[in-house]
Amino acid sequence: MTLPSKGGTAPDGPGKGAAAAPRGAPLQRLLFGGVYGTVLASALASALDEEHGTPNAGYDALWILVAALAAAAAHGYAHAISHWTADGRRATAESVRAVLAEWPLVVAVLPTVAALLGAAAGWWAEESAVDVILTVNTAALFGWGLLAARAAGQRWPSACRVGAVDVLLGLFIVSANALTH
Repeated sequence: MTLPSKGGTAPDGPGKGAAAAPRGAPLQRLLFGGVYGTVLASALASALDEEHGTPNAGYDALWILVAALAAAAAHGYAHAISHWTADGRRATAESVRAVLAEWPLVVAVLPTVAALLGAAAGWWAEESAVDVILTVNTAALFGWGLLAARAAGQRWPSACRVGAVDVLLGLFIVSANALTH
């Protein structure tokens, strides 16, 4: 997801290092991380298999969080090293900043982790938690799409259409979950 930036190229454009990102880059990172983290959490929660052995929602919550941290680190590091060749620099501090800038991806999985921890505490069954996770995350995808479109200057009707397209990602995961379980 790339939003138009004021005053130049997108932050992933050629020759743009982490330090040279345009002013809109924090919002772009937030929106990218929100959508990516929400889809990642939904896909991982959907893949939980209650049919083989006793469900362990606490363990599942931990591994979803670990997967999000690994994905954020991998994305940030890959983004940083892609600029090494373009800029001719190999700055460790810039790599660390690029990894830390992926915090929205990790934050986006926290509702999923919280629902699974609720199941681990015995508040509800893990299967019920997964159903709620998929519903909440699909609604969140609508919100991310709506926010991205509004931030890009689109009017409400157009922004709602963008949100509806993002919902299709969630519905794809819900459908895959229904077909595989």
